[in-house]
Amino acid sequence: MGEFLTVYAVPTVIMVIKTLAIIVPLLLAVAYLTYAERKVLAAAQLRKGPNVVGPFGLLQPIADGAKLLFKETVIPSGANRVVFVAAPILTFVLSLVAWAVIPFDAGMVISNINVGILYLFAISSMGVYGIIMAGWSSNSKYAFLGGLRSAAQMVSYEVSIGFVIVSVLLCVGSLNLSDIVAAQRGVWFCVPLFPMFVVFFISGLAETNRSPFDLPEGESELVAGFFVEYSAMTFALFYLGEYANMILMSAMTSILFLGGWLAPFGIAPFTWVPGPIWFALKIAFVLFCFLWVRATVPRFRYDQLMRLGWKVFLPFSLFWLVLTAGVLVGMGWLPK
Repeated sequence: MGEFLTVYAVPTVIMVIKTLAIIVPLLLAVAYLTYAERKVLAAAQLRKGPNVVGPFGLLQPIADGAKLLFKETVIPSGANRVVFVAAPILTFVLSLVAWAVIPFDAGMVISNINVGILYLFAISSMGVYGIIMAGWSSNSKYAFLGGLRSAAQMVSYEVSIGFVIVSVLLCVGSLNLSDIVAAQRGVWFCVPLFPMFVVFFISGLAETNRSPFDLPEGESELVAGFFVEYSAMTFALFYLGEYANMILMSAMTSILFLGGWLAPFGIAPFTWVPGPIWFALKIAFVLFCFLWVRATVPRFRYDQLMRLGWKVFLPFSLFWLVLTAGVLVGMGWLPK
C-alpha cells in the first residue's frame, strides 16, 4: 500500500494540484479579459463600458457566464450532432493543454520537456480543426464559409510563425522554453530580432482570428461566421477558447521575445519583483496591444489578408531567417 501511494497516488495528486493552479487562474483571466476588452474599446470610443453589475462593472463577466450557463443549447435539425458538440470542446481543451509546457519562472513549469516549442506549435496548429468541424457540422452556408476562411488563414500565417520561431531557435540552440528565456539574460530577443517580433505579433492576431484578421467571424457578411449556429455553453466554450488562445499567444510572445520571467535590464529595483509577476505583466502588455489593435485598425479584406501572409510575411521571414543564420555563422556566435 505504501509503495502504491509513493509511486502512483502522490504524484497524481501533485499533478492535479499543479494543473488546477494553472487552469483556475487562467479561466478567471479569460473572464476578466472580456471585461478589459470592453473597457478598452469603450475608452477608445469615449464610452463608459460595463459599469452596472457590481462596483465598476467588475461582476459583469460572472453575470455573462451565468446567463450562458443557464440558457438552452439549441442544435440545428440538419447538423451533425456529435461533431457539432465536439468542436467547441476540442477548441477549449486545446487552449488549456498547451499551458503544460509554459514556464512561469525558473523551474516553475508542469512539464519541462526539451521540445516544448514543438509541442506548442503542434497544439496551436490543431486549433483550426475545431473551427473546421464547427463550420462543417452546422449545415449552414455562413458557418461553412467561416470555417473555410479560418482554415486558409491559419495555415497561411503558421508558415510565417514557423520561420520566426526557427530564427529564435538558431539564437538559442535549444527547443526548451526555459532555455529560450535564459538565453535572453543579456538582451531580450525583441531588440536584435525586432522585425521578427513584429511579424510574430501580427501573425498571432491572424492565428487567433482577432481584428483586423477576424474574417472567419465577419458579422457584416457571414452573420457570425463559424459559430453562427451555436448558443449557450457551446458558444461559451468557443468564446473561452478564443480568449485563452489570446493569452497563450501573449505568453509565447513574452517567452520568445520579451524575456519571459526575467526582469527588465537586470538591475536591482526590478529584480526584487518575483519572476511570475514580470511574466504576468508582460502578458498583460501584449494583451493590451491585442485590444488596442482591435479598437484602432479596420478589418482587412480577404484578398489583403492573404496577400500579406503569402507575399509579404512569408518571403520577409524567410529572408530574415537566412540573414540571422548568416550573421550567427559569420560572427561565430552559433550556440554550442
